[in-house]
Order: sequence, then structure tokens, then C-alpha cells
Amino acid sequence: MKSQVKLELCEKETKLIKLMRSIGYGEIKIIIQDKKPIRVEQIKKSIKL
Repeated sequence: MKSQVKLELCEKETKLIKLMRSIGYGEIKIIIQDKKPIRVEQIKKSIKL
């Protein structure tokens, strides 16, 4: 039987997930401090043809 673990996301983690979902395609660099994302340093968009 699998044990289910519930994780609570902090506000910055929630914002990061929303940003990743909104990008669609591309590349992001995430800066992490004290086990939490503090900023996205660069975003490169890529459009798939």
C-alpha cells in the first residue's frame, strides 16, 4: 500500500508553478535559497513549429 504525503506549497512555489504552466515552451533558470525558489533569472521562449 502506498503512503500518501501531502505537501503544502509556499506562495513563491505556487507562483513558480503558475509561471511554468503559462510559458508553454521554453527555458527558465530558477534561483533557490533556503530550499525555496526566490527568483526566475531568465526566461527564453521557444516556439515549436
